[in-house]
Amino acid sequence: MLKMYKTDVETNKTEETKKFEKGNWINMVAPTEEEIKKVCKKLKIDEAFIRYSLDYEEKARIDYEEDDGTTLFIIDVPVIEKEDKEEVYSTMPLGMIVVRDDYFITVSLKQNRVITELEKSKTKNTTITYKKSRMILQVFYKNAELYLKYLKKINKETEIAESVLKNSQKNKELLKMLSLEKSLVYFTTSLKSNEVVMEKTLRGKIIKLYEEDEDILEDAIIENKQAIEMAKIYNDILSGTMDAYASIISNNLNGVMKFLTSITIILAIPTMIASYWGMNVKVPMQNMDSPWPFFSVVILSIILGVIAMIWLKKKDMLD
Repeated sequence: MLKMYKTDVETNKTEETKKFEKGNWINMVAPTEEEIKKVCKKLKIDEAFIRYSLDYEEKARIDYEEDDGTTLFIIDVPVIEKEDKEEVYSTMPLGMIVVRDDYFITVSLKQNRVITELEKSKTKNTTITYKKSRMILQVFYKNAELYLKYLKKINKETEIAESVLKNSQKNKELLKMLSLEKSLVYFTTSLKSNEVVMEKTLRGKIIKLYEEDEDILEDAIIENKQAIEMAKIYNDILSGTMDAYASIISNNLNGVMKFLTSITIILAIPTMIASYWGMNVKVPMQNMDSPWPFFSVVILSIILGVIAMIWLKKKDMLD
């Protein structure tokens, strides 16, 4: 998908356009080969800059091409993906390309909340396409805010899974917590990479920053640091909770095994007595016609079983 937006200098109103003009914001979401070649030919830039942003494994970084004056910013943005009908939190790269002082390009593998929010804000006259630096800083800030929102959602889902596990240890909830823990690891790694990019932008003077721009960037860095701390805290809590429930499940299993072993011992007593009595050898009262020998064996089995049960109870084997 390829969309272009243009802000009128006089009215600051941003509208979609079909023409390639200086000051355009070009948004590319999962672009086709034809769209990539078309943009690169019109803007006279290297295709690699766009393809870097479409590599799912690409890490957050800044790249500069002196030949054509193109600067590439890649950051990781949070996304929610569907996996076996379950929502999974992950991250993906988002590329921002400043083509000289003429065009601003965003490239992503799929639609994401950061770009969607940027597109919505154009109606409020806060997205001004000819201010390239401001556009980049807006993406930084909106991205940090989105991480904070998703981290709060992860924490809420963790609390729900924990409340379910308190009543019964279900594999589904344990797998859910494991998935959330993995998401927090992805978030922490991506947030730290984004922090490096933002710090480098602030220190390195890679793009021209005005005083107001520096304030926005510093706010974005603060939000990002807060997200890193939250991710670390939630990850520590979740890891501790997972370890605790693993110990509880192991302890419950040991209790069940003790109980079953005790029952087996108690049931083995009458089985053993009946086996001895039924052997083809002479035993006491074998030739008596009275029913008392049978009842004697039953009573003896019950008495020995009760004695074994009391003994096992004292040993905490039947709890």
